[in-house]
Amino acid sequence: MRAVLTCVKSASVTVDGREIANIGKGLLILLGVTHEDTEAQAVKLADKLMGLRVFEDENGKMNRSLEDVGGEVLVVSQFTLYGNCRKGRRPEFLAAARPEVAVPLYEKFVALCRDKGFRVQTGEFGAYMDVASVNDGPMTLIVDTDLL
Repeated sequence: MRAVLTCVKSASVTVDGREIANIGKGLLILLGVTHEDTEAQAVKLADKLMGLRVFEDENGKMNRSLEDVGGEVLVVSQFTLYGNCRKGRRPEFLAAARPEVAVPLYEKFVALCRDKGFRVQTGEFGAYMDVASVNDGPMTLIVDTDLL
């Protein structure tokens, strides 16, 4: 699994002109799933991301966690995180998992984040989404379970 994690002041998702999710201060997580991913990786990724100290404390140091700041989470499925641009000018997405694999792992990841007590909103899997965010910092990380 691969995630792009951004600290935000706010974020939202709109589908067909209708806002379906929004959060205040917290984390916007773009989540990609590949063929070999497992529930164990979803557990590892949720544990890592929900516990990261990526918010500034009173001294300007990244020392506060999502829990410390009372933050929320917005998770958006993003198959393009497994895009390959090595050949030609058009990316291919063969490494991205098909929906029958990706959806259960995406839903498992979301459930694990909720189980940790956070307010978690989601995009709509497979939909064309307008994702808006007001970045806090900006502070963005790429986290891959293959590297944890």
